[in-house]
Amino acid sequence: MKNKTNSILLAIASCLLWSTAFAGIKIGLEYSSPLAFAGTRFFISGLLILPFTCKPVKYIRTVKDNYGILLLLALTQTFLNYALFYSGMDLVPGAVGAVIIGVQPLIIAVIASLMIRNEPFTKKRTATLIAGIAGVVFVSMGRQSLDLGQELEIIGIFLLLGVNFTSGFSNIIVSKYGKKINPLVLSSFSLLVGGLALFLISIPMEGYNSFRQPLEYWASLGWLSFMSAAAFSLWYTALHIPGVKVSDLNLWKFIIPVLGAILSWIVLPGEQPDWITITGMIIISTSLFFFFKRKPRENRISNK
Repeated sequence: MKNKTNSILLAIASCLLWSTAFAGIKIGLEYSSPLAFAGTRFFISGLLILPFTCKPVKYIRTVKDNYGILLLLALTQTFLNYALFYSGMDLVPGAVGAVIIGVQPLIIAVIASLMIRNEPFTKKRTATLIAGIAGVVFVSMGRQSLDLGQELEIIGIFLLLGVNFTSGFSNIIVSKYGKKINPLVLSSFSLLVGGLALFLISIPMEGYNSFRQPLEYWASLGWLSFMSAAAFSLWYTALHIPGVKVSDLNLWKFIIPVLGAILSWIVLPGEQPDWITITGMIIISTSLFFFFKRKPRENRISNK
């Protein structure tokens, strides 16, 4: 039960950090193109983790011995995931994008059930997934109407669905093949290589972005870089804990829109609670509470 508690705490901490990203991204994109900003952000994140990984010789040896998995993770988790995310969010309304990304725990559960033997769909997990998605829809509707008009582009929807699949695939990679690799090495290498690839591809696609930017840009970039470094390191550490199921851990991602809404109410002027958003929060919180609540038999065993 200690492993389960630790994984939950790490997952919640990661989701809390990720929920702060939206405001920083919005500020940064006022001064930079999407791929260039994302690439710079993740490359700096990888650099921030680097001193905390291990000795340089051991780091190089770890990369050499596991370069296939590490490159695949850099391609899926950082490069493809965020290239699709930034491109897709440019094509759809924010609330619609939030709902599509909110379906991620369901898609990851499907992928996990196909690729990992001990992660079948159970009635309890299915009910939690359905309730979580419903809660995300309510939270998104409360913060912005789900406009399905001319703004909605089918290409944007498919790009964001691609985000869910690449995220699920990368989680499976870490869970199945990355258990023996230092989680800090995993996160630093994937962020460094994926971030560099994003930045390099942004030059022919978006043109060169000047780094002579105001303090507001650098503040958002600094926070986002630190946030990504911390969140991915915590998340990969949680995936390394013995007995942790990928699909169960990803259920905690349902709280990201909840935490994002609460932070907006606290920080942003004009943002106020409304009954639709609060209803969504209650649905998500209740579903997660009942899913992760220990049964009386489990409590008796843990107390012996």
